[in-house]
Amino acid sequence: MDFTPSEEQAAAQGLAARIFGDLSTHERLTAAGTGTDAELWKELCAAGLPAAVEDVGLLGLVLVLEEQGRTTAQVPLAATCVYGLLAVAAHGTPEQRDRLLPGLRDGTAVATGAFPARGGVHIAKDGALYGSVPWVPWLRDATHVLVADAQRGLWIVRTGDPDVTAVPVETTAPWSAGRLVLDGVLGERLGNGQPQAYADVLATARTAFAGLQAGVCAGSLARAVHHTVTREQFGRPLSTNQGVLLRAADAHMDTEAIRVTAYEAAWRHDEQRGCEEQALTAAWWASEAGTRVVHAGQHLHGGTGADLDHPVHRHFLWGRQLDAYLGCGGEVLEELGLLLAHSSQEGAS
Repeated sequence: MDFTPSEEQAAAQGLAARIFGDLSTHERLTAAGTGTDAELWKELCAAGLPAAVEDVGLLGLVLVLEEQGRTTAQVPLAATCVYGLLAVAAHGTPEQRDRLLPGLRDGTAVATGAFPARGGVHIAKDGALYGSVPWVPWLRDATHVLVADAQRGLWIVRTGDPDVTAVPVETTAPWSAGRLVLDGVLGERLGNGQPQAYADVLATARTAFAGLQAGVCAGSLARAVHHTVTREQFGRPLSTNQGVLLRAADAHMDTEAIRVTAYEAAWRHDEQRGCEEQALTAAWWASEAGTRVVHAGQHLHGGTGADLDHPVHRHFLWGRQLDAYLGCGGEVLEELGLLLAHSSQEGAS
C-alpha cells in the first residue's frame, strides 16, 4: 500500500486548504447560520475542485475533505462528489454521464443521497417511488437526490419534480438538511438495479465522510492545542499539565487512526481491490474515535468550551453528526462482523 499523494492529489489538497483557510472563517460561518455558504461553494466550483475528483479519485477526495473538515466549511462538497460525480461516473450509462456530469462538475447541479437504505422508500407496481426519508443532508441545496429503495436499488430523483417534497429540518450539524417525501415520482434508474452498485456507493460514502471526520477532529485538536499552549493557570501554560498532555495525545492517536483507515479504504477503492471491509473499519473509527476527539477538544477548552458561539463547538457538532451518519459505531461493527463471517464461510466452502 502506498498512500503518498500523486502530484494531482497534492495539488487539489493544497488548493482546497487555501480556499477553505481563506474563506471559511468563523465570521462567515456565523453569518451562514444553518445554511450553505453559497459564495464559498461558487469559489470551489470555479477553482474546479468538484470536477477534479474524477481525476484524483477517492483518495484525492478524502484529502480535500480533510481540509473542509478542519474549517467545518458549510458546502455540499462530500455529498455532491459521492452521490453525484463518483456514483454517476461509476454506474451511470454513457447517456447519463454525458447529461448529468457537466452540471455536477461546474456546480450548477448539486447532488445528495438518501442513504443508507432503511426501508423507507418502496417501488409501486407502476414503477413509481413512494415513501419518505426522515432527513437527508444538504437536501435544501440539492437539485438531484440519489435514493436507495428498500431493495437497495438506486434511483436519481430531481428535487424540482412536483411529486418530490423537501421539508427543512435542523440536525446537530448545520448541513441544510431536509425530510424527503416521495409521492409517486418516476425516478431514473442508476446501476441497472444491481445490488453491488448500492454497496459500492455506500462504501464510497463511508470512506469519504470518514475523511471529513478526520479533518473535523484535526481542526478540533488544533484549536485545543492552541488554547492549552497560550492559556496559563498558576503561572504556567495548561499544556504543561500531564493530564492535558495525555488527553491531547490520545486525541491525536484517534485522529491518526481515522485518517489512516480512510486512506486505506480510498486507496483500495481507487486500485479496484474491493474496499467494503476497509470502508466499514474507517466508518467505525470515524464514529467511535471521532466522538472521543471532539469531546476532548471541547473539554480541553475548559469553561470556554461551554460557549456555544466558540469555534470549537462547531467541531463538536460536526463530529457528533458524523458519528451517527451512515451508521453509528455499534451498527457498523455489527455489519462488519457479519461481512467477515460471511467471507469466512465462503472461504471454507
